[in-house]
Amino acid sequence: MGKYFGTDGFRGEANVTLKAEHAYEIGRFLGWYYGKVRRQKGDATTPRIVIGKDTRRSSYMFESMLVGGIVASGADAYILHVTTTPSVAYVTRVDQFDCGIMISASHNPYYDNGIKLINHHGEKMDPEVIDLVESYIDGHLTAFGKTWGGKLPKAERDKIGRSIDYASGRNRYIGYLISLGVYSFKGIKVALDCANGSSWNIAPSVFNALGATVSVINADPDGLNINANAGSTHIEGLQKYVVEHGMDVGFAYDGDADRCLAVDEKGNIVTGDHILYLYGRYMKDRDKLVNNTVVTTVMSNFGLYKAFDQLGIDYAKTKVGDKYVYEYMSKHGCHLGGEQSGHIIFSKYASTGDGILTSLKVMQAMIGQKKRLSELTEPLYIYPQVLKNVRVADKEAAQNDPDVKQAVKQAADTLGDTGRILVRPSGTEPLIRVMVEAETKLQCEELVDSVIRVIRDKGYAEA
Repeated sequence: MGKYFGTDGFRGEANVTLKAEHAYEIGRFLGWYYGKVRRQKGDATTPRIVIGKDTRRSSYMFESMLVGGIVASGADAYILHVTTTPSVAYVTRVDQFDCGIMISASHNPYYDNGIKLINHHGEKMDPEVIDLVESYIDGHLTAFGKTWGGKLPKAERDKIGRSIDYASGRNRYIGYLISLGVYSFKGIKVALDCANGSSWNIAPSVFNALGATVSVINADPDGLNINANAGSTHIEGLQKYVVEHGMDVGFAYDGDADRCLAVDEKGNIVTGDHILYLYGRYMKDRDKLVNNTVVTTVMSNFGLYKAFDQLGIDYAKTKVGDKYVYEYMSKHGCHLGGEQSGHIIFSKYASTGDGILTSLKVMQAMIGQKKRLSELTEPLYIYPQVLKNVRVADKEAAQNDPDVKQAVKQAADTLGDTGRILVRPSGTEPLIRVMVEAETKLQCEELVDSVIRVIRDKGYAEA
């Protein structure tokens, strides 16, 4: 991760951490950079960059600034308007754009925002390009054998770029999702929680087209209510709605709809781990699970691995972040992977986590096996989990201290094959995260506290 961009883009409070000027500079760089790349290949045509945004009030500001920077550098900006992150990835790849940009802070509150960059393959932007963007923002860019500092040439006269309405791209993505519906949803009552975000006018269109009886909540965005007691991070509202209205299933998306959690007909939460389990099993039963492997992160529940062992399904564990899941899947040719939080990647159909696609795949598993969602998830036992954070001055020193390591080993020895302990540094904050999964919540608490006690006793914890 760099100075500005983390694993999921440049994110922060709008006009405080992430400023309008940053968006203009990013647009300036990308428009110029892809023009240079094209010309080096002997292509004198105008670069094309596609932009989507979520429903935050500040998204409109950042969109305007990005467009200004892009056209000032001589590239064309194609505007998808309010749409999902996976739709930008899809359109970038299918319509052969030089790159894509999504303006969103995902599940964060409305006053935060973010800028996510997507390469021409529809994947997260290449690290070397991110490094150049950051160098330009800081005024010391060196690229293409020359030092540019913080100044790039501006386009003039007929070389100035254009801003082009591209709502048709979003509509084509909706058509693509509908085309993936293997079965009719007729007669199935589906509740959708759109988090007052990007999915509000896309997900209902897809489910209606496939014949479901659709009820929608939190689909009235006003620029300030995205994720507010809604969506996948506040799923209790959907749980209540499903039970009270007798729905067969419910799906909750986050602000930019790249993740999805579900609710079964009884009102139980179906996490990303549940979805990986039920769909991994469904794929294996149909001989569709390539390499017999499901890709997870280290934060997936211990119970998921126990269940996969019983089914004879192999699994991989990556660092936290759907970026790392996708990288592993691409390298090893795996077709299913994701995170507990609901970022599920079906690499045959998408290059990123896609919440709406995930809900369609859950529907496919239900209809294809003629089972309710609660039946599909029932065999998976989710172990109790306790996760606590300790604020420290030096993450590396705390984690590598011999006494801390010994405390972790003792906890692991106590658990044996009945649970697990995971101690890792936060990627964005001065925190050590201590997580234990065990057969009882009490044992989780005791073992987490035993490790934290040593971290504190050794003087690493901040007051």
